[in-house]
Amino acid sequence: MRHWLMKSEPDAFSIDDLARVGTEPWSGVRNYQARNFMRDGMRPGDGVLFYHSSCAEPGVVGIAAVASDAYPDPTQFDRKSHYFDPASTQETPRWQLVDIAFKRKLARTITLTELKEQPRLEEFALLRRGNRLSILPVTQAQWDRILSLE
Repeated sequence: MRHWLMKSEPDAFSIDDLARVGTEPWSGVRNYQARNFMRDGMRPGDGVLFYHSSCAEPGVVGIAAVASDAYPDPTQFDRKSHYFDPASTQETPRWQLVDIAFKRKLARTITLTELKEQPRLEEFALLRRGNRLSILPVTQAQWDRILSLE
């Protein structure tokens, strides 16, 4: 089993939204590296740290799991969608997604500031300067350390 961190702006889709719906397609990813993580790396059962970004207190707020293999993101074909991609076709879809299932909300937010203060997380991709990917791999050691902060 692998582990991942997936970012979402809470105004768009929060951990509470995921708790309410149970399972959600992770649509709208339009970065090739993040797409490749979903398409090539993620498998059902993989753990996900759900991270709230672009908010007053960014941080890890919950745990989810990958609930499906990757499949074409339908928003790329929808002309009314903000995520429509005219270069993508049903025969050769450019963008993939996975479904994410709610596991639990953390007892408290593990803030970005706290994560930065952890010496054992200096190699964590989220903390690298300039890293803005919405999906990041997480090692087992990083996963364990982050959840120990709860």
